[in-house]
Amino acid sequence: MSSDAADAVFDALADPMRRQLLARLSAHPASATELAGELPISRQAVAKHLTLLSGAGLLQRERAGRDVRYRVTPAPLSDAVDWISEVGGQWDARLARLSAALGSRPRH
Repeated sequence: MSSDAADAVFDALADPMRRQLLARLSAHPASATELAGELPISRQAVAKHLTLLSGAGLLQRERAGRDVRYRVTPAPLSDAVDWISEVGGQWDARLARLSAALGSRPRH
């Protein structure tokens, strides 16, 4: 995952409302109007969140007549999880080396 792509995904996931929208859309696609009817924010605010999520690659827009429906595209989430796992693994290795180095030192 490129740094820019990771930044976009993490920026999109940083907002609780966007995480709520993503969770809702993972159940089934919906339009901004449908989502706004279920949430305590305006349709315009929903549309802004959906645009940011789409820009991060987390949603795909599908035109259905005059309606635009959004559905989750999970690949960027998988890439973010892989990135987190890689960084976590690096820290695990560093901490293991530190622990081994500290464990081999004579104690006074």
